[in-house]
Amino acid sequence: MKTILLIGLGKFGRHVAEQLNKLDHEVMAVDSDEERVNAVLPLVTNAQIGDSTKEEFLRDLGVDNYDVCIVAIGNDFQSSLETTSLLKELGARFVVSRAEQDFQEKFLLRNGADEVVYPEKQMAKWTAIRYSADHILDYIKLDDEHSIFEVTVPKSWLGMSIGQIDIRKKYNINILATKNQGKMNMVITPDTVLTADKTLLVLGEYKAIQKCFHI
Repeated sequence: MKTILLIGLGKFGRHVAEQLNKLDHEVMAVDSDEERVNAVLPLVTNAQIGDSTKEEFLRDLGVDNYDVCIVAIGNDFQSSLETTSLLKELGARFVVSRAEQDFQEKFLLRNGADEVVYPEKQMAKWTAIRYSADHILDYIKLDDEHSIFEVTVPKSWLGMSIGQIDIRKKYNINILATKNQGKMNMVITPDTVLTADKTLLVLGEYKAIQKCFHI
């Protein structure tokens, strides 16, 4: 469990609060809008109304005591940038800030953000990859070169064992697990037989996965 300071409770911030609640983290939520703060109270450990661009307000929150500070402010980049910078100046351990445009990411990283999330851009890429091929069910980017895909079993592989298809040798791709009706099986051996009711979680270089699964 981590202690998290969440600043900005618009749609994105509220979704973050909901997910952190499900993961049982301790969350202090902050926004200048009283209605937003009241709406998120059932989901967080504590909440305060205040202006995160004011140094005194942030100092009183004890930002250096949180494991992670998330700046989820949208539609006001100036406030997001000022908040990010102040958090770092006040000793925040790890700051994650939201960007809505490419240039914002650069400024946030230069002014205190340890990492930047770009929800619209990231979701757009996921959507394009996920729905551009019938056999892709999910996709996680690990870095600029490597990804994890959940894919259906190619028809030419049905009835074959993992040892027979030898995907690691041919494409340098690892099969991490199989899924059947939502249940994951991570006990993979060369004798595991691939059937139409299974999907595969595969890890490898994006280009190799593209070639192998015709993405």
